[in-house]
Amino acid sequence: MKIKNVVIGLIVLILLGSVSQITGIKDIHEDFRKNIIDSISSNFSIKAEAALLLDLESGKVIYAKNDHKRLFPASTTKILTALLAVEYGNLNDRITVGKEVQFKTDGESTAWLKEGQVLTLRELLAGLMLPSGNDAARTIAIYIAKKQMGNPQASEEKALDYFVSMMNKKAKEVGAIDSHFMNPHGLHHPNHYSTAYDLGKIANEAMKNSNFKEIVSNKVYSDEGITYQNSNQLLNSSSAFYYEGANGIKTGFTDEAGYCLVSSAERNGKKLIAVVLKSSKNRVWDDSITLLTNGFTSEYVKK
Repeated sequence: MKIKNVVIGLIVLILLGSVSQITGIKDIHEDFRKNIIDSISSNFSIKAEAALLLDLESGKVIYAKNDHKRLFPASTTKILTALLAVEYGNLNDRITVGKEVQFKTDGESTAWLKEGQVLTLRELLAGLMLPSGNDAARTIAIYIAKKQMGNPQASEEKALDYFVSMMNKKAKEVGAIDSHFMNPHGLHHPNHYSTAYDLGKIANEAMKNSNFKEIVSNKVYSDEGITYQNSNQLLNSSSAFYYEGANGIKTGFTDEAGYCLVSSAERNGKKLIAVVLKSSKNRVWDDSITLLTNGFTSEYVKK
């Protein structure tokens, strides 16, 4: 009996001593080993109010925390704006910035557009997604809306309203049924909301578009006329938050929304999307990195 207890004790000690390096356990049945890995992975700490981790190829939810809770999305809204732009516009379209630049509010993020400036849609999308220009969001929205309306003489206000209706329609089409958008940029409005799950669905759809994916993966966009630096620190090799394999997607912040990030990364052919909503300035990066790292090292699914 004493021998049996000693053996059991040794097994327990081996398991406890090895749990931080679970891949080194050789003598445990594979199913039991996988269950331990799953248990460890699904209990990592995410501080954000809501989070989601998706497998991009299958759309499978790998991790979820309050993923259907309605929250303010801030500038992650621009993922949907960009998705509509690449679907209904041509990246080489030349667009004249109009009087919508006068709609800006103090302190909002900007791509430094000027009335009368002529830019390609590609340049405007870079201004939208890298420095998170609200001015670029309005110019893109008005251009796409007028094009779809078949009415280039429509007022800026009417065109913006039309584009918002396009946004809400597209959101429903991709399965983002708990979202409602009021503008193309994400500035706070009480009726402008989404969920981690919905943003994951929208991002998943957007990343299937090669033009969208190419734009959001740029650390810097530069041509003869403009240079934009990406606010996504996961892409910045000189940042403390650099993440190997990161290739998008969009940051966001307002006082009401907190710090938000929809990120993506690819390693060894595996593609992931992580959504973090209502986090803090530094924790938003830590939470995103935690999600992506666990997605690449685990095969669990938390439902």
